[in-house]
Amino acid sequence: MRTAGGGPLSSIDLKVLGCHGGQLRGHRTTSFLLDGSLALDAGTLCQTLTLDEILKIDHIVLTHAHFDHIKDVPLMADLLTGRRDEPVVVHGSPECIRTLREHVFNDHLWPDFTTIPSASNPVMRLEPFDLGETLRLGEYTLHPIPVCHPVESVGYLVEKGKSMIALSGDTGPTDAIWTSLRNARGLKAVLLETSFPNALQRLAEQSGHLTPQTMSDELTGKFPKRNGVPVLLYHLKPAFTRQLYREVEAAAVKGVRILELDEEFSF
Repeated sequence: MRTAGGGPLSSIDLKVLGCHGGQLRGHRTTSFLLDGSLALDAGTLCQTLTLDEILKIDHIVLTHAHFDHIKDVPLMADLLTGRRDEPVVVHGSPECIRTLREHVFNDHLWPDFTTIPSASNPVMRLEPFDLGETLRLGEYTLHPIPVCHPVESVGYLVEKGKSMIALSGDTGPTDAIWTSLRNARGLKAVLLETSFPNALQRLAEQSGHLTPQTMSDELTGKFPKRNGVPVLLYHLKPAFTRQLYREVEAAAVKGVRILELDEEFSF
């Protein structure tokens, strides 16, 4: 178990900064902000937050290294140079962190802000975790759970006090996260990706994503007893948003709805 910081135990306050699987006017790539200090994925931080708000983020926890989920990590590093006494810590699976080191912070695509202004006091610190490791970041305990995607990817169970939320990360049909949720206590919400319309089922399978049909199959077949826990869908592909809204409505799975930009929750 890795520990960093501390704080009082209370509800989980979540703000939807971005909830789409691509970027287009009126759509923003995935990022959720917890209590103003912890970001889950970094698709849309710099576009939505003020500099003062960005300065309050101490930890970024990534589901995987695809561009739409890590896009604002390098941009945020540039903004923070000379403005923080402690580095922002970026957490991810071994493959995710290796991708950031080798292909982003490599002094070719982007300056190596893990050594700026110095290796001993950088703007950002990249911290890999072992799959199956529990992370304790201040008042949060995060349990990474491997999911099904073309690159190494995880979802998370996020605990704070007696509350828990689940984030699927990018995934096709999977099992481990549902097994964990069936035994979870204090679960308040499940944030579940759904990316492509049903007509593109083959593409969804090839790229490791869900459609409304497979979303429905996952919930009804693997997590049928939710006891009223809401399921909030995200990662809709912008080119198919209208069709996805229609198909999610037609699926008529109780307690399921699509997230909207800038929504705020207290779980």
